[in-house]
Amino acid sequence: MAIMDGITARQIETPRLTVNILERVGDEATTVPERTLVFVHGQVSSSLIWQELMQDLPPDLRIIAVDLRGFGATENAPVDATRGVRDFSDDLHVTLELLEATPAHLVGWALGAAVVMQYALEHPALSLTLESPISPFGFGGTRRDGTRLTDDDAGAGAGVANPDFVERLIAGDTSTDAPTSPRSVFRAAYVAPGYTSEHEDTWVESMLSTSTATGNYPGETVASQNWPGFAAGAIGVMNALAPRYFDVSNIVNLDPKPPILWIHGEDDAIVSDTSFFDAGYLGEAGIIPDWPGAEVAPAQPMVSQTRDVLARYADRGGSVTEIALEGVGHTPHLERPAEVRRALLRVIGYVDQPADPAPPTEAIILKSAD
Repeated sequence: MAIMDGITARQIETPRLTVNILERVGDEATTVPERTLVFVHGQVSSSLIWQELMQDLPPDLRIIAVDLRGFGATENAPVDATRGVRDFSDDLHVTLELLEATPAHLVGWALGAAVVMQYALEHPALSLTLESPISPFGFGGTRRDGTRLTDDDAGAGAGVANPDFVERLIAGDTSTDAPTSPRSVFRAAYVAPGYTSEHEDTWVESMLSTSTATGNYPGETVASQNWPGFAAGAIGVMNALAPRYFDVSNIVNLDPKPPILWIHGEDDAIVSDTSFFDAGYLGEAGIIPDWPGAEVAPAQPMVSQTRDVLARYADRGGSVTEIALEGVGHTPHLERPAEVRRALLRVIGYVDQPADPAPPTEAIILKSAD
């Protein structure tokens, strides 16, 4: 495991499973909830992806980065997709309780953002930072208002995963020999063109830590009579995000409402209104054949759905800040770390940050509860 300077890893034995976490050396001495941040990674990744940001945050904060089940060095227990992401959020809660880290500020990237939204529906959170979040209505198979396209969620779930990409994960492929190798996928989908890093090997290592055992990534696929011929099964990570199982739009009714920071890249190829990982958009683009048209199988407007739900959250008294970063892909904390750091410190109310009277030009204050 590629651990950077000042970062340490340890295993937490919980009643549910063994969970791996990363911390900064010395952070365990800080137990004040208002100074505790918990980072949750995305799909086909691990806690390793947070290390640069962890190093760069003020030393008087307590930082905990958690590996979800089936990722990194956490036990690869199967995911019951019929519970949505509750297996992940339940794991997170029991881990944070053992670490005496509740409530805390929660930071989730992609799948991790789905997990922290689910967590907030069931447990107190001081703030939510949603980086490139999955739509509150799940991944694939919904119209803008969240209504499902078919009763079986055709086009959603594990069937979207490229089989060759999965095989290359299993083989531990670190090459760029094919567009489906993890490194090629990282360069093409995780970040925008032009991003380079001396730590790319570590980011690829985090991808290769993904378990492809039964019940983990991507999960089982079942046949469907609806286009494109597959639907979400009952086990596995990608199926857990199918709209029949996952819907966290009820965050609009949270009381009290933690402040929310939504930060995303405008060039995100994964979470987008025109996502190259969405069956509807791939059909529209002619990549999946026999597309039945936008009336039957429209592309999922993922970003618009998130904006709609967070606008309702703000209308009902919540504080929401959206930051859309031009020229940035799926992983803003790697691509524009200074902006992410600044916005994160602001949302957690860190009083010792340098004076910064104006938000970045990309910031849109949907509504402040102040």
